Amino acid sequence: MHDDLTKNILSTICYYDVLDYPLTIFEIWKYLILAEKRDDDIQKCSIGDILVKLNDAGLKSFIESKNGFYFIRGRDYLVDQRISRGKISALKIKKMRRVIGFLKWVPFVRMILITGRLAMKNASPKSDWDVLVVVKEGRIWTGRTFITLWAHLLGKRRHHDKIRNRLCFNYFITTGSLEIRNKDLFSASEYFFCFPLFEVGNYFQKFQLRNIWIRKYKPNYYLTLTQNLFLEMDSYFSRLIRLVGENLLDHDFVEKYLEKIEKEKIERNPKTQNVESLINADNRALIFLPNPHGPKVFEKFKRKLIEFNF
Repeated sequence: MHDDLTKNILSTICYYDVLDYPLTIFEIWKYLILAEKRDDDIQKCSIGDILVKLNDAGLKSFIESKNGFYFIRGRDYLVDQRISRGKISALKIKKMRRVIGFLKWVPFVRMILITGRLAMKNASPKSDWDVLVVVKEGRIWTGRTFITLWAHLLGKRRHHDKIRNRLCFNYFITTGSLEIRNKDLFSASEYFFCFPLFEVGNYFQKFQLRNIWIRKYKPNYYLTLTQNLFLEMDSYFSRLIRLVGENLLDHDFVEKYLEKIEKEKIERNPKTQNVESLINADNRALIFLPNPHGPKVFEKFKRKLIEFNF
């Protein structure tokens, strides 16, 4: 018989093991997963509580540690891999930041978030740059069209077999709809790790507040109050270029025309017909996930827990 905290710790280590991501004690506490969600009880614990449980014989039969990282027994090679991928990710973020320095000129763009494995600092050498883009409410189609076009002209948009170190624009939301639609464990983890490379005002804090539902899966979810060192600062020049562009393009007929063109392209795309795809296209969110990872990760996670009889 295992107590709730033991189940939560093993569930957390198992989930991130599926993502090839060993965790430190602090990270186990920070990203702790509720093995059984309870609407009336958000379970809290301290880092000290985590440490005590990690030294318990019950957990030690499933996990081991190396260099301060905890992982499923027999997976010690993940520690060196994580350290290596951390260095790769840091270099990728520096390269991406230079590109964001040009994308912040795009009209109606209000925030660009790093998501996926790059946000976790767990990117492989060949991986792309997953981003979530926040645009001004009422101008989602115009904002998407121009940021995609500009990234393409810069040679940094992912398409076809051009993947490595290219931007993957798979999620757009507006300033009036900052809440993530697909509320599951994968999304809770994805958007706990995410951070902005560019924002106008304090949209990242607003984004975090609107997605407080993450606490249903991760009780230690909290708002980031410290400034992100990777943040690309807005400048007088970028604000001026955005303002000029917005004055020229801030028309409903432009938005409606681009919406019509883009929706026709989406409907013609064979990936849209994939029964497993997550494709949403409306005036508040544009989501392009033809092969979403969430369900696959969750199935592997559940199988792993079954192996441990949890």
